[in-house]
This record gives sequence, structure tokens and C-alpha cells, in this order.
Amino acid sequence: MFTHILLPTDGSPLSEAAVQKGIQFAKTINARVTGFCVVTALPYVGCEAEIGEEFKKQAAAAVQAEVNKNLLAIEKAAKEAGVPCETAKAKSAQPYEAIIDTAAKKGCDLIIMASHGRRGVQALLLGSETQKVLTHTKIPVLVYR
Repeated sequence: MFTHILLPTDGSPLSEAAVQKGIQFAKTINARVTGFCVVTALPYVGCEAEIGEEFKKQAAAAVQAEVNKNLLAIEKAAKEAGVPCETAKAKSAQPYEAIIDTAAKKGCDLIIMASHGRRGVQALLLGSETQKVLTHTKIPVLVYR
């Protein structure tokens, strides 16, 4: 059925729970996983002149450290479960596009990701990367809530 699962994470508790369930699912069907994180551009719109280069470097380093921590956690969980795992990361202003592109490039046949369950006006204003992935991909998506 499925042989290669993409597990995108943003490091949130719900996302981490989805990763854990994704690894368990992969183990039961003898699939491999790819852990994935998107490095988003930091928003400096309108205040770039006031933000120094040193701050930008420190902020970028902090984001990279968080991404690396998240990917390491996926690798560790997969190894403990005996599930073959690789990791990937991409820089993108649109995380959903990076998720879809990576799934296609890596040959994933399933994406398992979390939904934070925003509703109403909050969902309309904030949007949902999960919803965008569901809308734009042809690859099956399993949503964990």
C-alpha cells in the first residue's frame, strides 16, 4: 500500500504527536519515513532598517537550531522503532509548497501531518498549512488531530 511517508513537523506538541503516530503506522506497514521541516523566512517587513545584521544572523541561527532539533527527534524516534528514516529541510515562505515539493521529489506516497484544529474566523485569518497541503497536493494526506 504505502511505502514512503513524509512526516512534516513544526515542532509543536500536536505535530510531534503526529510524527510519533506516523512512525508507528510506518512500522506496521513496513514503510520508511522522511522527517521534514520548513525553515520559514523571518518577517522583517516594515522595520528592516531598524534590525541589525547581527540580530538577523542570531535569529536565523536560532531557527536552524530548532529545525535541527526537530529533525533529530524524528530520526531518534524512527531508529528506536526500527523504521528506516531520512530527514530533509527546505527554506520557503510558503511551507505547504515546500511540503508538497519535498513529498514529490522524495517519492513519498503518503503525507501524515497534524491539524491544529483552528475554527471560524481564526482559521480564516491564520490559514492552515494542512488545509493548503490538502487542497494542492495529489498525494494522499492523513491528518492527525
